[in-house]
Amino acid sequence: MDLDQLRVFARVADLASFSQAADQLGLAKSRVSAAVRQLEADVGARLLQRTTRRVRLTPDGEQFLDHCNELLADAEQLQAMFQPASSGLRGRVRIDLPNSLARDVVIPRLPELLAEHPGLEVGISTTDRRVDLVREGFDCVVRIGALADTDLVARPLGAMAMRNLASPAYLRAHGTPRTLADLAQHRLIHYAAALGTHGAGWEYVEGEAVRLHPMRSALVVNGTDAYQAACIAGLGLIQAPVGGTQRLVDAGVLVDVMPGFRAAPMPVSLLYPHRRLVAPRVQAMLTWLAQVVTGYLAQSQAPGARRKRARPAT
Repeated sequence: MDLDQLRVFARVADLASFSQAADQLGLAKSRVSAAVRQLEADVGARLLQRTTRRVRLTPDGEQFLDHCNELLADAEQLQAMFQPASSGLRGRVRIDLPNSLARDVVIPRLPELLAEHPGLEVGISTTDRRVDLVREGFDCVVRIGALADTDLVARPLGAMAMRNLASPAYLRAHGTPRTLADLAQHRLIHYAAALGTHGAGWEYVEGEAVRLHPMRSALVVNGTDAYQAACIAGLGLIQAPVGGTQRLVDAGVLVDVMPGFRAAPMPVSLLYPHRRLVAPRVQAMLTWLAQVVTGYLAQSQAPGARRKRARPAT
């Protein structure tokens, strides 16, 4: 039994698939299968139950996986103890981020992290869909908006302030809305992760309550770039984060409207799997991401903030 076998087994167990584990590890499927078979022979127990349709942990495998993850994390921490401090951390970290948060906030700051830890290899995924953190092999993700029930650890990072926007051409054609009653003469661009989602409406805060004023929607999009582009094209009103749209307001491309009827700020969270021990390279990424995103959110919330970032909820 060696660490490579343990890493292969842990990935197969997390993904419930030999094929997906092979793809993520960059190994042939036959090699992954052989590693698991040898591990089972070494420990003297069947760890995975294989059928033509699925792979699942046996009761012995469930117990073994818990200790396996702890041993792998211990091994990485032990290795890091004897590396020169100047060499920094090593290994690969995979993260998933909202597109504009990656583009405008995280990637511009990434040279700082890699200068401190030149041995790190960072994989960044940017997508508007909610990835399956465990099955797709991510170490952590940043999510914007309310969280559904999850078995992941969720660390709150702050919230994104919202604003209402329209293009100058749209306002010239339809007038500038100032009250909820005015919205009857306007249309909303509806953002929805699933295009079949219903319930388009104008969200606003009244006292301690969040209200939804029904509105006509002529367009539904499921991507943040399309959401912003549709507003610039004059197709309707949008409700979007302050940070990611400030440059467009400054340039006169979009206009802030109905400041008294803004949507509630959207929570931003850092999520990662439950583990007793987190590998040092992953812990370093979690700490760095939290600092970068929290600092950005604090600045973008300030009155008169002139930052250029963020995105609508997904």
